[in-house]
Amino acid sequence: MQIAVRDAEAGPRLIGAGEVGTLVLAQDWSKTPLGPVDGWPQALRTTVELMLASRQAMCLIWGPELTLLYNDAYAPILGLKHPAALGQPIQQVWSEVWTDIEPLIQKALAGEALWFEDLHLVMERNGYREDTWWQFSYSPTRDDDGRIVGMLNVTTETTGKVQVEAALRASEARLRFLSELDEALRSSRDAPAAMLSAAALLARRLDASRCAYADVDADNDRFVIRNDFTAPGIASSAGTYSLDLFGSRAAADMRLGRTLVVGDVARELAPEDGREMFQSIGIDAIICCPLIKDGRLAVMMAVHQDRPRDWRDEDVAIVEAVVERCWAHIERVGAEARLRESEERLRLSVEHAEIGFWDVDLVRDELIWPPRTKALFGISPDVPVTMADFYDGLHPEDRDRTSEAFAAAADPRRRAIYDVEYRTIGKEDGVVRWVAAKGRGVFDDTKNDVRCIRVAGTAVDISARKRAEEELRALNTLLEQRVAERTFELRRFRDIVDATRSPICAFDPEYRLIAFNKAHNDEFRRVNGFDTKLGDVFPDLFIPEQRQVMRALMARALSGESFTVVEEFGRPEFGQPFWEITYTPLLDEEGRIIGAFHLALDISDRLRAEVELETAQDALRQSQKMEAMGQLTGGVAHDFNNLLTPIVGSLDLLQRRGVGGEREQRLIGGAIQSAERAKTLVQRLLAFARRQPLQPIPVDVGGLVGGMAELLSSTTGPQVRVVVEVADDLPPAKADPNQLEMALLNLGVNARDAMPDGGTLRITATGESVRTPRGDLRRGHYVRLSVADTGVGMDEATLSRAVEPFFSTKGIGKGTGLGLSMAHGLVAQLGGALTIQSQPGVGTNVELWLPISSATASAAEIAPAQVGPVGSRGLALLVDDEEIVRASTADMLEEIGYRVQEASSAEAALSIVAEGARPDLLVTDHLMPGMSGVELARVLREQMPSLPVLIVSGYAEVEGIALDLPRLTKPFRSAELASSVASLTIGPDSA
Repeated sequence: MQIAVRDAEAGPRLIGAGEVGTLVLAQDWSKTPLGPVDGWPQALRTTVELMLASRQAMCLIWGPELTLLYNDAYAPILGLKHPAALGQPIQQVWSEVWTDIEPLIQKALAGEALWFEDLHLVMERNGYREDTWWQFSYSPTRDDDGRIVGMLNVTTETTGKVQVEAALRASEARLRFLSELDEALRSSRDAPAAMLSAAALLARRLDASRCAYADVDADNDRFVIRNDFTAPGIASSAGTYSLDLFGSRAAADMRLGRTLVVGDVARELAPEDGREMFQSIGIDAIICCPLIKDGRLAVMMAVHQDRPRDWRDEDVAIVEAVVERCWAHIERVGAEARLRESEERLRLSVEHAEIGFWDVDLVRDELIWPPRTKALFGISPDVPVTMADFYDGLHPEDRDRTSEAFAAAADPRRRAIYDVEYRTIGKEDGVVRWVAAKGRGVFDDTKNDVRCIRVAGTAVDISARKRAEEELRALNTLLEQRVAERTFELRRFRDIVDATRSPICAFDPEYRLIAFNKAHNDEFRRVNGFDTKLGDVFPDLFIPEQRQVMRALMARALSGESFTVVEEFGRPEFGQPFWEITYTPLLDEEGRIIGAFHLALDISDRLRAEVELETAQDALRQSQKMEAMGQLTGGVAHDFNNLLTPIVGSLDLLQRRGVGGEREQRLIGGAIQSAERAKTLVQRLLAFARRQPLQPIPVDVGGLVGGMAELLSSTTGPQVRVVVEVADDLPPAKADPNQLEMALLNLGVNARDAMPDGGTLRITATGESVRTPRGDLRRGHYVRLSVADTGVGMDEATLSRAVEPFFSTKGIGKGTGLGLSMAHGLVAQLGGALTIQSQPGVGTNVELWLPISSATASAAEIAPAQVGPVGSRGLALLVDDEEIVRASTADMLEEIGYRVQEASSAEAALSIVAEGARPDLLVTDHLMPGMSGVELARVLREQMPSLPVLIVSGYAEVEGIALDLPRLTKPFRSAELASSVASLTIGPDSA
């Protein structure tokens, strides 16, 4: 302790101790009512020195102005008021409590010594108001003449003691209330009586005006208050209500399982948010606690107050605890009722079944055997039996083993399955029988002392099986050896599993860790970066956003609930895995909750696997859908081709012959344009179905793109700048040039539509090599044809559906939605791939990856044959099962100079040849009932090897068509037929 002493030459000495003593000596007291220290009365100096030297908190009030002096022990009491309070009037220093202490000070100044124990004062010493309690004495102080001029206060703060005592009293009161509630629930005859008893206790506990409980319908809105407890003079709230009428806040809290707390309905709720509904049934303040069962709102319990009220946290907690206990009681009552019903059904089954049943009622000490079971022990059906009859009927060598198995099944800790084979010796007939018995115990888990109330099961006569086993025993040595080896492996595996320790920790009602295993600490360190220790408040160890979640889960377990949840815990920098956590309460011998424990399992890998499985299943479903649509569109395209063939042929004939006047020719021209559009649509369907009749040849992609540049420029319009970039020495690609041109034109139109305000369309052709497969793109060498625009682009959702058939963002009437799907089907059929990159606001790039051809590209084309008057070219045998297609094709053949003989099937065509016809040309459909066109061609060429053959098909299925047979795809015009026929060697007129 430091001592400060004023020098004697300067006047009387004053001894000061500690920090405050130094401040007293340093302060200029001449500016205060006390005056300079040298002029202080001896009584004042003596009292100040005594006070400064004491370790007890003390303060001194001196003079009419009540000037305040104090010592070091008193300084912390002043808080932020120190050191400015030194030498100030006490009424100024303690202004917030002056009205409380002034009467007491006046009594002391009048000569009365005062003593106070746990006096309550609301003080503001650290910048905020706080409740404090004090033990102190006020003693009058006198000057040198013996007059009372001040007061000495010796004080001790008792705030902590008072608060601890109050908390203990509240805890004891809560425990007494919950004990009384449990007793009331146990003594209730049914669920409604239990709920009403709980409501009455809760209302009295909280001094509420009413306590009600309600059942909620499956619609999550209608609820019924069947009964409630009300204080004297308060009306009942029983009736049927709609939850939505109580406002969005109340409805949302109830349906989400949150407790609704409103202290002042008139102030906290707006008129449109249920205020009038609450007030109409006399509710000015409410606590309403919901219960969610199987994912929906099932029950509500509410405490009503007929005046505004500041609800405490303890009030809300006690309501939630009552709801949890009530529901647990109702569940237990229901389980007991179901158990009784199950027992009755079991009894009826035992009495009427042919298999041997048995039931040992340990509560009533009864053994129930139907006649079939009695027969296994050689006992007549009408003879009563006891457990003694059971043990007496066992073979002596099997009694100990059977008794042990029964004891294990009835043991609440082991709960083993009763599975035993034993021999019986018939009580009346003396016959030895082998019996296989199986069963399990039924346990009463609703009370503190868990016990087995019965063991029941079945018994089957296995004597025949045992005799067979005995006869085969000599042959089973090798089998037994293998079984022993397998048993050893299984046991070793079981030992490994048993040695694996899951993370487990236990905690007390204050959320403090009281026990944990090494696995728990290891896992906690793995996901949080530090160790736990006993005594830690477990929720406080987590990051803020996880802290409240953990505390809520532990609170549920501490309320008596056993449950399992899946939650994400851990720090992000350590991986933050998902955990499956099982919580179980800890009970003492009297059934009181003394804590809880949880067992955790990291299930992150399992969850990821489930997500990956779902993704794979979605991909499979999409693939199956696309395959089904492909089959459908292929079949539809075939039928449309057969329908379009006579239409296109007839219109072409009428146009070339100039039938009708100018108006008729204009109509015929329009019809031909529509038919050509339909033909194009069918080709797109076939491309999507990957069944278009491709004739892949080596194609100079650079030349093809360059030749289409002008067409693309005119198609896209003046606002779109078309840029073509072709790499030098570009190898030829394997492609069908006609189909490739159509795909390129479709992509150009799509790009134009994506740039309504203009932009740049860039077409690039380069040679590429793929060494690592990605998606549909396999390893190999390709020509990459890129069509990129600077348009609006696509988001991820649109991009994922871009190649789906009939999907379009252009609006009704502005596109078929087949352009991209046709291009995708085309390159897939050629063995290539289509890729798309797109970004909203940036643009889209569609890439066609075409396999490189080993042959040389040729630009030569066969000039189409001119249709006009020609001489006779001989006999054409025309075969098609569609009459109108056959008739149209016959007209075209006659027009180019052939005599035509028609047949509706391959069999009919063979009959015509067998009767002597020698055709100069065979034109046949491919897919027909019975023999196909290819099969017909092979049969006729065996007879006429030089017979020219043209296969015509609307389905365009290349499988089964020989590569050496020319093909023509339906629909076709006369010029296309003439060109195909002209390319054949067709006898003497071919030159």
